[in-house]
Amino acid sequence: MRGKRTRFMFVVSLSVIIFTLAVVSVATTDESKAAKIARAMRAAPPSISQNATIVDVDWTVLRSGSNGWQCRPGGTPGDTHPECDDGVWVRLMKALDSKSDFKTDRIGIAYMFQGEPNGNNVDPFDTEPDPGEVWVQEGPHLMIVLPDPKMLEGISNDPHNGGPYVMWKGTPYAHIMIPIAPRKKEKVR
Repeated sequence: MRGKRTRFMFVVSLSVIIFTLAVVSVATTDESKAAKIARAMRAAPPSISQNATIVDVDWTVLRSGSNGWQCRPGGTPGDTHPECDDGVWVRLMKALDSKSDFKTDRIGIAYMFQGEPNGNNVDPFDTEPDPGEVWVQEGPHLMIVLPDPKMLEGISNDPHNGGPYVMWKGTPYAHIMIPIAPRKKEKVR
């Protein structure tokens, strides 16, 4: 019995090590600056992305812009779902990154024409799906954050309702998701 348990623990430990190495190698893949810029620009209409500041996932400027928008090649290392944000959304995303409070006195708009990774529709910090949770991997969409959470009343928070819905309702990061094309059938983790 003890030998089986030791082998089991060895297999589990080895699996964790292999998984960690795979994640680290994907996250540290050297991607060219030009490739990151090109991917970031696919997040929004060219009329916005061609003059936007392009920043890396860590907010390092890759290319300066002139229209007040910022586009990123993804939200985290290894994420290939680009996003273009107006100034309000940049503040929201930085607040989300630091898990700090967010408030705005005006509407904010973001584009994700390439869709987004699988995410919990209720908890912005959840990283692993559990039974009973509502997860969604949205296709191309727009996002709108409003200055008053009361303005979200009456909008469904069901991502499978076939139209706009509220994501992260009841958090400082609550916003309206507006699908603009069908979801791609990506492999969901």
